[in-house]
Amino acid sequence: MPGIARQLYRRQGSGRQAGSEADSPACALAHFAVLSDGTKVTAPKFLRRAARKLKRLQQDLSRKQKGSANRAKAVRKVARAHARVADTRRDWQHKLSTAIIRDSQAVYVEDLCVAGLSRTRLAKSVHDAGWAGFTAMLEYKAARYGRTFGRVDRFFPSTRRCSACGRINAKMALNVRAWDCPCGAAHDRDLNAALNILAAGQADRLNDRGAQVRPGLVPAPRSEAVTHPDAARSTRSVEGICVL
Repeated sequence: MPGIARQLYRRQGSGRQAGSEADSPACALAHFAVLSDGTKVTAPKFLRRAARKLKRLQQDLSRKQKGSANRAKAVRKVARAHARVADTRRDWQHKLSTAIIRDSQAVYVEDLCVAGLSRTRLAKSVHDAGWAGFTAMLEYKAARYGRTFGRVDRFFPSTRRCSACGRINAKMALNVRAWDCPCGAAHDRDLNAALNILAAGQADRLNDRGAQVRPGLVPAPRSEAVTHPDAARSTRSVEGICVL
């Protein structure tokens, strides 16, 4: 998703103090994460940067005779190159996740379907980003440092909802990176999603444990002792309560 991605978000404040802010990242392809204070983390693209070397090593491997000692050496070279990419990505994600957790009181992320995104034409970029591992780091580090961590439902319209007025607009193509709401607000797609995820995560935490984000109105059961619109004109007894 442009917008992950998975995304991270940070609440804006007049002065930044460690442990005093809330973060919500929104993950994108052009950017690894977008924070709600407007910070955009550029996607490092470790796999794509190493693609030329990996291709050359794989070609050398394919030329070696099966079962030979030279082929075994070529296999180890390819494995080491892939391990180096994975280790570099993991080290970078550890540093970023630690910085975000230490500087924030709460972190909220969108629970994107990474497995579904990996079946699209964006699969290589999605796997290169490693969002699933990054959000897992945020979650366990939040518990370690005593921070609040939450996931916003993947069906929450974070991209289409206007963070200024709350209006939910029509679906947009992935190439639309900025849009204007009829209320007059101009939005950056990823930053708007980050602000919405932050608001949704805070609302979910304040409403109830495990409650859905901004649940809709539900009619009260008739068995409940409530006042109906015609109660003032009725003399009937409701659930043992006399209505005058």
